Amino acid sequence: MKIVHARDDNWKKDHPTGNIAFQHLLKGDPESPDNFMYILGRQDADFEMPRHRHNFDQIRLPICGDMNIGRGIILREGEVGYFPEGLPYGPQSDPLGKTAPGERLQLVLQFGGASGYGFMSIEQRRKAWSELQEFGKFVGPNFHWADGRVEWGLNPVWERVFGVKLKYPRSRYKAPVIADPRFFNWLAIADAPGVEHQYLGAFSERGVWMEMIRIAPGAEWTSRDALARRLLVVLDGEGTAGSEALYRLTALQCDPGETLYLSSKEGMRLFLIGLPPVTLPAMESQEYDFEETLPEEAPAREAAE
Repeated sequence: MKIVHARDDNWKKDHPTGNIAFQHLLKGDPESPDNFMYILGRQDADFEMPRHRHNFDQIRLPICGDMNIGRGIILREGEVGYFPEGLPYGPQSDPLGKTAPGERLQLVLQFGGASGYGFMSIEQRRKAWSELQEFGKFVGPNFHWADGRVEWGLNPVWERVFGVKLKYPRSRYKAPVIADPRFFNWLAIADAPGVEHQYLGAFSERGVWMEMIRIAPGAEWTSRDALARRLLVVLDGEGTAGSEALYRLTALQCDPGETLYLSSKEGMRLFLIGLPPVTLPAMESQEYDFEETLPEEAPAREAAE
């Protein structure tokens, strides 16, 4: 099990706009299609991003302030959004307004989706960013080649890291899925007096799921899953995992087969994401595109053989 505490001295400016800082809480294996990166994001200035998509899944939880998804859709503070691989979202426009820089915080999990394309680690990404400077320059989210070509920045980075063109899977969902925990019932967890959960949903053939866990003062919870990795973040309260203290925004990673022992004297609420392994089909799906072209801007291109 891994336990990581959020720290005020651990922010990194890793976003192409330069207006977002990250704390990298937990990460997986970049050689596996199950790879992931769990980050705490902080908005330091007005934020703008064009409409775009990714070849990986995302789960977002604004814990202080709202997030503009684009086209009139707002992910409100405390809501949970699932962004499927290949689904366009944006354009995003989030001016700080009266909010002080650094006040808006958001949990973001990015992870390899059911397509099996995997997820690029931040270390791989940083190395590719540095190496590509020899051939052009990054301007916001785009890469400007020395010969004048302009390309969505993730495309050349991916090709630099993996040696193949980035494939965008065609989205299994028509829109981001937004869950508002305020309207879900708290249900008792069997054999755990004083512990309840809100089951927020499961997604794709991978079966990734999200839930809130609430541990009453003085209660204990034991959790084990033989197949799925579980990622948890403390949203409110304090407690312990075994003998280690947990605080607000402490992140925990429990790999398959590991047993988690949580307790709280004062009460604690956690956000849990379950990540079953990626199971690849016998034949790779041909439902993908090579371009960052959005479906409503141009017809989907035929996938190459």
